[in-house]
Amino acid sequence: MFPAVFLDRDGVLIENRADYVREWSQVLIFPKTYSSLKRIQNAGYKIVIVTNQSAVGRGLMTLQTAHAINQRLVDALREQGAQVDGVYLCPHHPQADCACRKPKPGMLVQAAQELSLDLPRSWLIGDAWSDMLAGQAVSLRGEILVKTGRGNDQLLTPKPAGLNGCMIAEDLPEAVEAILSSPSTDHQPSNNA
Repeated sequence: MFPAVFLDRDGVLIENRADYVREWSQVLIFPKTYSSLKRIQNAGYKIVIVTNQSAVGRGLMTLQTAHAINQRLVDALREQGAQVDGVYLCPHHPQADCACRKPKPGMLVQAAQELSLDLPRSWLIGDAWSDMLAGQAVSLRGEILVKTGRGNDQLLTPKPAGLNGCMIAEDLPEAVEAILSSPSTDHQPSNNA
């Protein structure tokens, strides 16, 4: 079984848009995404993108378009030497009460089964409380909230009831540094939020 780093897409790997990323021309990859993912990969972690894409459920784009955007992102990352091992997408409307939309852990559970992932040795990096809750629900080694994307705004809202805590990082490179510099024991990292 392999450890993984689960990554939210919008606000972590690419710029978040209030009106949703609905076509490839709207994708702006953060400059340090490539080098950050290569560091994760070189440390022996699988790279798994887990993304809520409610624009599909809201009728703002098709599921085909959402998958095509993800595939082009994976291709762009691969061209720069970063291998993405899996991409999982929830297309549902927030009120659909599906099992896959974060904060529910359905995408993480599915990825763990399909990619033979060791969840207690894995991490999640996201820009929303819902990401942190999804990671906590499957007892990951740790969750890291980045301040990019929606992260700063999330920190201005109350921490959700039931969230035990998470680490806070300025951006993806700082989150990756926290993961790679954490002790290699199986205990949980200290929580900062």
